[in-house]
Formats: sequence, C-alpha cells, structure tokens
Amino acid sequence: MNELSANILVIDDDKVMRDACQQILTRQGYRVELAASARQGLALLEKVSFDAILLDLVMPDLDGLEALKKIRNIDPESEVIIITGYGTIQSAVESIKAGAFHFLSKPFTPDDLRHLVSRALEKRRVNLENLYLRQELKKDERSVLVYQSEPMDRIMDMVTRVAPTDSTVLITGESGTGKGLVANKIHQLSQRGRRPFITVDCGTLVETLFESELFGHVKGSFTGADANKIGKFELAQHGTLFFDEISNIGLEVQAKLLRAVEERKISKVGSHRVITVDVRIIAATNKDLTRAIKDGSFREDLFYRLNVVLIQMPPLRERKSDIPLLAQHFLEKYNTRLRRDLQGITPEAMELLVRHDWPGNVRELENTVERLVVLSSGPYLEPGDLAFAGTILSAASETSSMSLKDLERDHIIQTLQRFDGHKSETARALGIDRKTLREKLRRYNIE
Repeated sequence: MNELSANILVIDDDKVMRDACQQILTRQGYRVELAASARQGLALLEKVSFDAILLDLVMPDLDGLEALKKIRNIDPESEVIIITGYGTIQSAVESIKAGAFHFLSKPFTPDDLRHLVSRALEKRRVNLENLYLRQELKKDERSVLVYQSEPMDRIMDMVTRVAPTDSTVLITGESGTGKGLVANKIHQLSQRGRRPFITVDCGTLVETLFESELFGHVKGSFTGADANKIGKFELAQHGTLFFDEISNIGLEVQAKLLRAVEERKISKVGSHRVITVDVRIIAATNKDLTRAIKDGSFREDLFYRLNVVLIQMPPLRERKSDIPLLAQHFLEKYNTRLRRDLQGITPEAMELLVRHDWPGNVRELENTVERLVVLSSGPYLEPGDLAFAGTILSAASETSSMSLKDLERDHIIQTLQRFDGHKSETARALGIDRKTLREKLRRYNIE
C-alpha cells in the first residue's frame, strides 16, 4: 500500500484537536476525514474503509473501549491509534490489549503523530501482504515467491518491468534458487497470464525424443509414433514456453529451436507443414552459457536470441535475511500437507538455519524443513531436532569443539555408510543433488 494514498479517520470531540490532526496529516499527503463523536465516526466507518483511525479514549457519547470494539467488528484490518490524556494511560494500555495499535499521549508533537501514523500504516501494509500471500498459497503454491531481502527486491523490480513486455528472458543461477518460480511470476504478470504456462524440462527429456516433445510429430514418422502428437510449442500457444536448464539441449535440436525462436514457426517431426506459433520464450540455466559457447556445446546465435533480458538469481547464501521467512513458510506448508501441528522454530534453531550456507539453495532448505516436520516430535523445531536435517545443523554445533565443517564432513560420512555408499540415496537423504554431493566429497577428501 502506498502510504500517501492512505485514508485516515480522526474521531475526537475536541475541534481543536481534530483540526490540528487534519492539518498535520494532510500536509503529509494523507486523505483525512473527521468525526466529532464516536457514533459519527462509526457511521462513517460503515460507509468508507480507513487504513488508520485516531480515536479519542474519552468522549461523551460512547466509551472509548466500547467504540474500539465496535471498530474492530466493522473493520478488523484498520489500525487504531488511541489518543489519551495523562489520567487514562492505564485505559490506553487496556485498549492495546483489546486490539489497538498504540496510544498517543496528550500533548504530542506533530512529529509524534506523523511517526506513529507511519508505523501503523506500515503494519497494515505488512498484514495485507501476508493476507495476499496466504490467498496465493491456496491458489497455486508454484507461483509463491517468499522473500524480504534487497537482492530479491531487485529481482522482483526487474520482473515487474519485463513482465508486461513480450521480450525473451534468460534466467541464470545455481540449482534451487527459484528460477522456475520467477519464470512463472513473469508469465502471471504478463498479458499472457491467463494463457498456458508450459515448462520444458530440458534436463530429463531423452535426446532422441526432444524434437518430438518440442514440435510434435505425425503418425508413422518414426518407430513408436502410432498417433499424431502435439508438441510443447503448440500447447503454449498465446502463452509462455519455459525452457528449464536449456543448456542440456543438444546442438542439433538447438539449430531447430533457433529457427522457432527467430521466426515463431515450427514443423512437426515427419511433416513439412509450417505452423505459426505465438509464444513468449523464457529460458533458465545453472551453467555459464558463455563458457558453453567457447567449448562448442551451445550455439552463440541461440544464446543471443535468448539473452534479450538477463535475470541473475542470487544464491540463498547471499540473501540470508530470507531464510527465516522461507523456513516458516515451508513449516506451514508441510504442517498442512503432512497433517502436523508444529508451532514454529525456536530462535536458537533459526540461528543455525541462517548460519548454514545452503549449497542446494532454497530447494535444500525446503527439503530440510520437510524432513524436520516429519521427524520432529515437539511443538517447536529446536536445535536438537536439527540433527535429523542431514546437514551441518546440529545441537552440538553450539558447544562442540568441532568446527561446523567437521560436523558436516562427519555427517556425510555417516549418511554414506547408512546407505552403503549409494550416492543417489545419500544425496536424497542430505537434501542435495548428486552434483553437490560430489563437490562435498571432493572438498572433504571422502573416498
């Protein structure tokens, strides 16, 4: 919410006080309504929504606490600031317990008023954003981007700028940083937002079937093609086509993809019929494509077609202020999904989560929290529970003479032994991918 567009209601039977508040707040750019009595203010509130309300605690027609209760019933989202004299401080404290934001003692300065109103409006803004987030979670978990850090603020600023255009976007960053979520958000905020968002997982498709997956095929075009198939390009018609880990596409398919990106025309496998497609292209990769161009595994001309707008996702270790928010988000998510009732994460356990570098990024953090929700028994996640995390996280990390790296090394060795050296199962238990596990094994000289 833009503070300067805020509606503020002043309810006070003292005309001098009403006028003074109006002058101070109007100069700040706020829209201000005045009410000379509690009942008049309640009548206004029935017609108009206000972001903040200044309420005198002592008025002749209605007790301030009773008026506060009625305000909370009419509009529980508004923030109420109690105006009180010296003799009613105790009542003001009681009003805060009843749901008021804060109180303002008479006499007060213009700065006191401006500062407290600004704080109230900020609290309302955060509450509305959290409400919006919960609604978005119910609609589609895939589209939720949870953050509060400056690096992600910059990313989202770019997203909001590029989304309304039809420009091709290349998203780079380590595995698990949320490249797919950003691609989905660009789509949602675009004019194509109500059209399909089709993902091509370039890391899992079989090379020989890649062309068929992208462009489709006609019946009899190759062994096993016993029916016509619609490809991803056609499925994404008028929408967005997202190539996840595009560096995994072979050179032969890259050449055909280049034509599709340049001309927005495709042909099915086994057919020369040209199909015009209207799709927006977003691609993502965790590799350095300039290096791939040098070693000959990626076409330079395709790279320049894709790299119109570049968004570089920061790793989680560079946005650590997001970890508490993400951890709580995943706790709530898996509480619901797994029918658990954990109440939260203790500050000590959260500190350990924040201290970890999370080489697997947000994906590793999510896997870790899910595992903790499954295995923890208490009402809160505590440092002792983090031994289940499959990472360096351990209650011993606070008191042991071992370094955090030693703890991680020992835990990896123990997990490897538990799975008889099977790397895929070990990586899964640790909440990381095989590549990250290989890097750790090499770093710690683990055979």
